[in-house]
Amino acid sequence: MAATPLLPQLTVRAILLGGALSVVLAGANAYLGLFAGLTVSASIPAAVLSMAVLRLLGRSNILENNIVQTTASAGEALAAGVIFTIPALVILGHWEVFDNLWVAAIAGLGGLLGVLFIIPLRHSLIVEERLAYPEGTATAEVLKAGDSGGSGVRPLAWAAGLGALWKFAETGLRLWPGSVQAAGLSGNGIITYVGASLSPALLAVGYIVGLNIALLVFAGGVISWYIALPIYSTFFLDADSALAAWTEAEAIDLAHAVWGAKIRYLGVGAMLTGGIWALLSMRRPVLSAIRGGLDRALGRARHCATATEQDLPMQFVLGGILLLVLPLFLLYLITVASPGVALTMTVVMVVAGFLFSSVAAYMAGLVGSSNNPVSGVTIATILFSALLLTVLLERGAPAGPVAAIIIGAVICCAAAIAGDSLQDLKAGHIVGATPWRQQLVQGVGVLCAMLVMAPILNLLLNAYGIGAPTQQHPNPLPAPQATLMASVAQGVFGGGLPWSMVAIGAAIGVLIILIDEVLKRYNGWRAPVLAVAVGLYLPLRLAVPIAIGGILAYHAARLHGSGNGRAGMLFAAGLITGEALIGILLAVPIVISGSRDVLALPFSLGSPGAMAAFLVVAAALYLTGAWRVRKAPGGGSGQD
Repeated sequence: MAATPLLPQLTVRAILLGGALSVVLAGANAYLGLFAGLTVSASIPAAVLSMAVLRLLGRSNILENNIVQTTASAGEALAAGVIFTIPALVILGHWEVFDNLWVAAIAGLGGLLGVLFIIPLRHSLIVEERLAYPEGTATAEVLKAGDSGGSGVRPLAWAAGLGALWKFAETGLRLWPGSVQAAGLSGNGIITYVGASLSPALLAVGYIVGLNIALLVFAGGVISWYIALPIYSTFFLDADSALAAWTEAEAIDLAHAVWGAKIRYLGVGAMLTGGIWALLSMRRPVLSAIRGGLDRALGRARHCATATEQDLPMQFVLGGILLLVLPLFLLYLITVASPGVALTMTVVMVVAGFLFSSVAAYMAGLVGSSNNPVSGVTIATILFSALLLTVLLERGAPAGPVAAIIIGAVICCAAAIAGDSLQDLKAGHIVGATPWRQQLVQGVGVLCAMLVMAPILNLLLNAYGIGAPTQQHPNPLPAPQATLMASVAQGVFGGGLPWSMVAIGAAIGVLIILIDEVLKRYNGWRAPVLAVAVGLYLPLRLAVPIAIGGILAYHAARLHGSGNGRAGMLFAAGLITGEALIGILLAVPIVISGSRDVLALPFSLGSPGAMAAFLVVAAALYLTGAWRVRKAPGGGSGQD
């Protein structure tokens, strides 16, 4: 091991700093997820920020820094589970604003269950299976480099400032637009569309996930916008009475209307296929890990008692699950007003939650948390729950879609936390941390983040809008996953789901899986179906900068010669953090004044200014990632 367990770990300052960073990173990831439909792991920036702050406070060590990043990353993971599902309750009209108590309860209970669910699996997946857990392994390397005297704060800080400045100029000063797009309608009804968001955060997302995933997301966009959209507009649009009112609209509005009403449901089908495939393909290793974990917990297997192998006791885990299930039953009872239905919902949640948390934990070990199919298994859960509730509830019951979303939200939060927790425990395993201490602070991170989720979501809702455009918010945060989950839940009960598009999307998902099965025989690119599914239901303009970021990462890595380069990854993380935090802060004056133009300048640089600024940010990201790293004294890495 790289460290000794005798070093102090669970210090007061580590818990306080980790809790504060959990809140900040939860807010940043909430904004990013609502805006882009994607989230990224925050373990590495959390580790870098921890090292910087603890050095200012006095002597620190690698295990204390590990506690901080473990606590902090729980916040960003919980935010992913929340924004993928809970905004659907506003989109459905169940809430006008986000209810503080309900959001905290759903997020907190789901997140804590996720922490508890994976405790019996830690030894099997990390020690016995020796899964890679890429973000956890990378975080451990960052911690070791920082402990040896290296520093990564500079690229993170510069990038955060650059991302913040770009966002302030775009949203605050209204100096330039956030995207450029155009569309046309030919005489025979074919819709053509081009567009690109100019967001540095999306550029950074593409850089972090890499060329393979970035191009798969873009490929999904190409299928939706350059194959499915022209085909539908040519052959089926005239017969679609629901879209008849849009045929006289501008081409760009017509393109978005057709995509929103029909084409994006290809993504639902592909995500369903991906979620089911994840369950089937992972069934043997997951069941083996579950059996191994339960054998050790019940004393039927030999268990190492060293400090680096001490999990929270199984009595604590089982007691905690039982304590959390009771308030969940009460939440469901309030929602459906039927003890029998509420009990059924609770049983479904516990069984599906544990199963999907296990799958998410295993998948995170293979492909990382940022590429985990959490949204896919959640949509599968919501569809199954909605179909079950149509049998249990009266026909047309308004509580049906809401109940399905709440089940999915708890499971999504649990699965998101489970994947992130194993990443942190992998980092701890590498640096010699004590697992039970990390498991405790993962719960602390969840508790800190759950308290701020509703206020942050309400701030964003009031400032920008969430979901469909309105007169007050013509360019809202799209919240693509939550919008789709609301449509699925409502469509099952109301019969408005375009099942033909869902079926075609499912078939596309099967085709992508077959392609991936061929590719995995070779040591090269892969084609995870969820990456394509994300592109299918994202607006094309969001997929374009993600693809550009992936291309930059690829070429920077070739020049650098060592992967993406830690400096480039930290610079990308800084761009995301800076843009997201300024997006949240700018919401304050917008909400207070009631105007999006409260800080606007009397002039604008227009699209040319936006593209020029975007190119500057892209060049800075590429040069930082391509810059060669020299060895710092003591074996760490420092920037030239």
